[in-house]
Amino acid sequence: MSNNHRTSSCTSILIGKKATIDGSIIIGRNEDASASLPKHFIVHSRKEYKENPCFISKVNQFRLTLPKIRYKYTATPEWTDKEGKFEESGFNEFGVAMSATESTYTNATALGADPLVAEGIGEEAMVTCVLPYVKTARAAIERLGSIVEKYGTCESNGVLFADVKEAWYMEIVCGHQWLAQRIPDDCYAVIANQVAIQEVDFEDNYNFMFKDDLKEFVIDNQLNPQPDHFNFRLIFGTRGDFDEHYNTPRVWWGQQQFSDFDKEVQPTSEDLPFYLRPQRKLSIDDAKMYLSSHYQQTPYDLLNPKAQHHDFRPISLAKTQESHLLQIRNFDNQAIACLHWLALGVTAQSVYVPFYLGMKQTPVFYRKGKLPADFDSAYWLYKLVGVLVDAHYPELGSMLHDYQKKINVHLNQQVRQIDQQALEYSDQAMLTDFLTQQSAQMADYAAEQYRQLAAKLLTKATELSPLNFKTDLNL
Repeated sequence: MSNNHRTSSCTSILIGKKATIDGSIIIGRNEDASASLPKHFIVHSRKEYKENPCFISKVNQFRLTLPKIRYKYTATPEWTDKEGKFEESGFNEFGVAMSATESTYTNATALGADPLVAEGIGEEAMVTCVLPYVKTARAAIERLGSIVEKYGTCESNGVLFADVKEAWYMEIVCGHQWLAQRIPDDCYAVIANQVAIQEVDFEDNYNFMFKDDLKEFVIDNQLNPQPDHFNFRLIFGTRGDFDEHYNTPRVWWGQQQFSDFDKEVQPTSEDLPFYLRPQRKLSIDDAKMYLSSHYQQTPYDLLNPKAQHHDFRPISLAKTQESHLLQIRNFDNQAIACLHWLALGVTAQSVYVPFYLGMKQTPVFYRKGKLPADFDSAYWLYKLVGVLVDAHYPELGSMLHDYQKKINVHLNQQVRQIDQQALEYSDQAMLTDFLTQQSAQMADYAAEQYRQLAAKLLTKATELSPLNFKTDLNL
């Protein structure tokens, strides 16, 4: 695995169906690993093999025999699999959503009791080995949990799951230890590279799933500093200066935006709750805003030249490869209900494009992109705009924001129209063709707008060179 990916550090959001304005379930994450590492977006068709295939990781040689039937699923892999697949996120044909992973940090005491396994499953393999083989979010957790128990894991991670019923957050904290908690329907959670789950009720099988002997493992290894409680974060997580400047501020900012939150709570607080009820119903655009944010309207905004402090790591980061929001809406047909919103490149400088699960393939330019830059690819188009804006943000940032708003409004309008038209199709093959075509048209629209934006930014930037000199007309 490359050094860039070993230090990957994402930000996640999960929203329950009673906490959203339209009753949808939303999970999403920024994939933060490298400032220059192209991503593709693909659809794997359903496939039945004659023999059980074997997955072998190019990262650490983790091996797993897979089922013969692989369900259809979407994924966002690296441009090359030479250092692993890293498929990261997607839906399968049953409407199960998965995002893997939110890198986390486990304390040395817990790792001493159950060390990480060098050839265990890691982020690179999780979507590939789990998503195409399950029919519910709970089944996905059970499958991944059983793999971790049998083969171990090479890293500590959080994994997001959802289906039409519920959203879940799973934490894998040691070599073989894991736990998952259901997000309450009327709540949301924002997570940033820390063990997040807090109080655990081992009698509540509706809201918790876990390794059968997790509680005994903690007791036997004397890991719980507060034996009268089982606080998962306290037992397995870390607390320190790194967390307070790199992790907790991102959670603090999201909770400040969405909840009736104590304004006296500091960004460095180590006691922020895992989940909260929002003070209002949240929309898909709220989720986009959060994953695109950088502490706007606070002294910590890196894009504000007058900002007093640059102490905290922002949510939208230069190292973001892609950002996704997986939305499950209230339609009986999962092909229509499930939208994979994808923003390639730096989230604050990109735009989320919606793709329907019912499509049979993604546009060609979403399946292109390599190193060095390849301008036939969607990834590099969105990166180009970001680079052009970065050099002169005070002068060019407003132009970017105007285009983003225009595109977002148009795409939201298109989704409403496509939904209504899609419901009229009774023939599945015709529906598939329609959703494929419409998804491609929305992607084409956003790309064309960004090409126009890139041309205007380039033209405007020519006037901003430091080699300019004001000539005295009297000379």
